[in-house]
Amino acid sequence: WFLNFFHLITQLETGFLIQDFAVVMIVAAIMVFVTHKLKQPMVIGYILAGMLIGPFTPPFSLVHNVGTINTLAELGIIILLFVIGTEFPITKLKSVGRISMIVGIAESLGTLLVTFFVARTLGFSQFDSMFLALAMSVTSTVVTVKLLEELNMINDKSSVLIMGILIVEDVIVITMLGILQSLSLTAAVSFVDVLLSVAIVLGFIAAILILGSRYLPPLIDKLARTTDYSVLIIVILGLAFGLSFVAIELGLSPVIGAFLAGVLVAESNSAGIARVITIPLRDVFTALFFVSVGALVDVSKIPLFIIPALILIVTSFMAKMIIIIPVLIRAGYDTTTAVRTGLGLASARGEMSLIVGKGGQDVGAVSSYILPILGVVTIVTTFVTPYILKIGTKLNISSTPSEDNKS
Repeated sequence: WFLNFFHLITQLETGFLIQDFAVVMIVAAIMVFVTHKLKQPMVIGYILAGMLIGPFTPPFSLVHNVGTINTLAELGIIILLFVIGTEFPITKLKSVGRISMIVGIAESLGTLLVTFFVARTLGFSQFDSMFLALAMSVTSTVVTVKLLEELNMINDKSSVLIMGILIVEDVIVITMLGILQSLSLTAAVSFVDVLLSVAIVLGFIAAILILGSRYLPPLIDKLARTTDYSVLIIVILGLAFGLSFVAIELGLSPVIGAFLAGVLVAESNSAGIARVITIPLRDVFTALFFVSVGALVDVSKIPLFIIPALILIVTSFMAKMIIIIPVLIRAGYDTTTAVRTGLGLASARGEMSLIVGKGGQDVGAVSSYILPILGVVTIVTTFVTPYILKIGTKLNISSTPSEDNKS
């Protein structure tokens, strides 16, 4: 009897999963068709689809389990960042390594401080302001790179800078989140713990780039020569999810592991093949990510949080632009590249911002309305970012080539 009952429940859950997946794909396809006809980015269509099928849209939710969609969306983040990583071999990242560190640290900490004081002025408590400031200081990697791809800007000089700086931002926000969580729980932060966190991050990245680049690319090339691409795709996806899992176990973001896995594949001669065979997976799971973001939006609460959300968005946007552009110009980059990089890093907030808010909520450090505010921030910035980045594509403030001293 028990086995029959368990089998029935399993069948029901499987049925609901298939139904939810079907609803997501059908509604997303319709909305993407509409946005395509209106010549708008696909990301907006996905978010609108999520808002239509989500649990907060009357009269009822079209999906049974939003949590399942969110789980699939997290897989999509890993695949997306892996595919993006295949566009960035180590030599390409090295070319912007030093300036990425300088800009990433300056704009992250500068934006954090400015946003903290603005949040305090708005009446938020000290810890609410700290977590809000940290969340607003980090750019959404997923939203930004997806839109850069849609706009055919992924190989632009500014995009290489953006990817390097995004890695620095993720490292900073992960380290700072650990510090804030410790501070909220113990009212004290150990300097040794901070150094340990930084050492773990740098050690993880160095081990992958130095050791991994020596042994894994030849193995990938050997597999590619078998012409059995089913074996190749299993191996490279195993690499992507394996490094993402290691990153999580070390307390890091899985996007770092996924991106670095892609970088290792980019070092092989088979990077083009790997990219082609993983792009369909990327497109499906990326759609799920943005649909899940839309599904989590409680439209009825937007009027309550829209004013503070807009103030925080404008504050962080201006802070990043004011810091990034002068630093890059001083480093020898032309004005067009500097402004495009600033726009790319100042616009979108998303997955990492929500992770910061959830991290504060998990340790009881923030008020219950902080996560909904960050949800509104995510939706608003995801909607406006395509238009901001489009402005960047039309800019041609200066055509002077950058100097060679930017590495």
